[in-house]
Amino acid sequence: MSALVFLVNSAIGIFKIILIVWVITSWLVAFNVINTRNQFVASLMEFLYRATEPALRPIRRIVPDLGGIDISPLILLLLVQAIQIFFNDSIVPLLYGY
Repeated sequence: MSALVFLVNSAIGIFKIILIVWVITSWLVAFNVINTRNQFVASLMEFLYRATEPALRPIRRIVPDLGGIDISPLILLLLVQAIQIFFNDSIVPLLYGY
C-alpha cells in the first residue's frame, strides 16, 4: 500500500514541477530571454504545453482575463496542492486503517 501512496505523491510532485517549469519558460520566452527557434527549447515548450494545457484549459475558461496576466497556473498549483493534502490526510489513513 505504501508503494501506491508513494506513486501518487510522486506523480503529484512531478506535475507540480512541470507546471512551475512551464511558467518559468513561458516568462523567458515572453521576455525574449530564450528563443523558440532553438530546437531544444521548442521541443521542451511543446512537451510542457502538452503536459499542462489539458489541466489549465478549464481554469482559463472560468477565470476572467486580467489583461495579460495569466493566473491559471497559480490556481492549478493551489488545486493540485489541495488534492495532495486531501489525499494524504483523508485517503491514506483509510488505506492504512488509522
